[in-house]
Amino acid sequence: MALQNLSSTLLVTALPCSYVSSARNHNRTFATEGRVQCIKTTDTMIDQVNGAALRRNANYPPSSWDYNFVKSLNSDYTEEKYARQLDELKDLVKRLIHAETDDPLAKLELLDTVQRLGLNHRFQNDVKQAINVIYNNISEASLSDDLYTTALQFRMLREHGYTVSQDVFRRFKDDTGNFKANLCEDVKGLLSLYEASFYGFQGEDIIDEAKAFSTACLKNAVEQGKIALNMTAKVNHALDMPLHWKLTRVEARWYIDAYEKEQNINSNLLNFAKLDYNIIQSVYQKEVSKLASWWVETGLDKMSFARDRLVEHYFWCNGTVPDPGYKAFRDMGTKVICLLIIIDDLYDIYGSLEELELFTDYVDRWDITEIDKLPNNLKTVLLAMFNTTNQIGYWTLQERDFNIIPYFSKQWTYMCKAFLKEAKWYYSGYKPTLEEYMQNGAVSSAAPIVLFCAYFRTADKITVEALDYIDKLPSIMWCSSMILRLTNDLGTSSEELARGDSLKAVQCYMNDTGASEAESRKYVDSLVHETWKILNKDLLASYPVGEPFRTANANLARTAQTFYQHGDGLGIPQNYIKDLLKSFLLEPFALNR
Repeated sequence: MALQNLSSTLLVTALPCSYVSSARNHNRTFATEGRVQCIKTTDTMIDQVNGAALRRNANYPPSSWDYNFVKSLNSDYTEEKYARQLDELKDLVKRLIHAETDDPLAKLELLDTVQRLGLNHRFQNDVKQAINVIYNNISEASLSDDLYTTALQFRMLREHGYTVSQDVFRRFKDDTGNFKANLCEDVKGLLSLYEASFYGFQGEDIIDEAKAFSTACLKNAVEQGKIALNMTAKVNHALDMPLHWKLTRVEARWYIDAYEKEQNINSNLLNFAKLDYNIIQSVYQKEVSKLASWWVETGLDKMSFARDRLVEHYFWCNGTVPDPGYKAFRDMGTKVICLLIIIDDLYDIYGSLEELELFTDYVDRWDITEIDKLPNNLKTVLLAMFNTTNQIGYWTLQERDFNIIPYFSKQWTYMCKAFLKEAKWYYSGYKPTLEEYMQNGAVSSAAPIVLFCAYFRTADKITVEALDYIDKLPSIMWCSSMILRLTNDLGTSSEELARGDSLKAVQCYMNDTGASEAESRKYVDSLVHETWKILNKDLLASYPVGEPFRTANANLARTAQTFYQHGDGLGIPQNYIKDLLKSFLLEPFALNR
């Protein structure tokens, strides 16, 4: 079947549209593998000389971080020390946001700048109020014929939950239904259109056309070298990754530097952004320093078969919930990610099938009385899982008056069963279809357990209704999980196949269709774009959970995009990840005197 003909079929069968409930139920019941003939005995080879087990090893590089250095991180930029300066600057910026103006474009640009400078956590309600005023004043007569203004307004309104029609872009099309050719001369407008196009929903043909048109024109403008250097930098930054997919703190780091080079900047806004960035950086330093001590004390950093990535795992939690007020999630969430990555490596690389079935059974029963049947490394990991879960449960009972352990243990079971299914595929030589792989892969991505933690660590009040809702893996969680799964596969599948892992999404599609690897990668990338469209729509719906959880779903997807953008940023950290983490944690801005 041709690539383009199969596309619509897989999007119906593999992504959560109208069928999301059936896909969801399949994930949670872990149906029998059907054609898979599972091997029930260990595949671990035995050294004939000394009888020791010979195990596979991914040969992951060691951590890039000296944990003694990480434990020593400290900064003078505390909120208490700069409280007076912060209050003064915050008051000035708040006045800017609420100032009356006859120029709605200037107000939109100001709000966009506040957000891109990383200040939305300081002015979230103020920005929402200002956006609401703009939305209420929109009329047919007020719609602009300027592409830059129209696209900026569309993006900002959709970002804040307003349903704006794609028809606002019809005025920029010619009689043949195509975007007008002369728009390619308007680089500023094209860049605005490009960023807006990533807020599209499924079925919005005009938005799809806008994305293709603006991308092609912007690439051509850069290649021809006919635009100014500062605009070229902005275009390349956007083409590298659209704003909607970027992490708030990562974008703030880049945008503060870019904004400082602009003409007619607001110095108070810039100074506030720099000071705020430094203060939040100091908060993050204290958090990761404490976690480094925990990590070394557990001894889990000595598991040579697994990825030792404490700082990267902290950054993953930070990307998911960056607000300084949610340090409890980043603390416990990082610990959970450290464990789940080791467990992932147990199932993918280290454990025999017999050992993995025992491990899964103990987790499923939440019972470790027969733990001595496991080798030492598996016992250590299992005990670490139980101990950490109980510690989190104790905290939750004390702070939230809720026993989270029965729900938490169930999430561990879902994940381990998904890991086990993939291990059985590997040991039996079974090649799953892309649909089978994706249905299991949403859970084996481990995103659901991270999002589960994000809920109960950020909720003001934990409710059974919300936990039952999360347990069903609703579309908003499915999409976030799938973006992680697919971007992970695009960034790591070659390395993982080389060491003997089971097939990934790219190879499943190749087996399904006979397509080349290049065609298959292009197709899987298109699934990422389609899943974002569904997630965009999901972010506008109502849920029995709070705003932090809703935002965490999109942020987890953004974190995945960041880690796997140029390869395996977690298993084999690339230089761009190392540089990103260095600037994120270690490099404050020089403040203007």
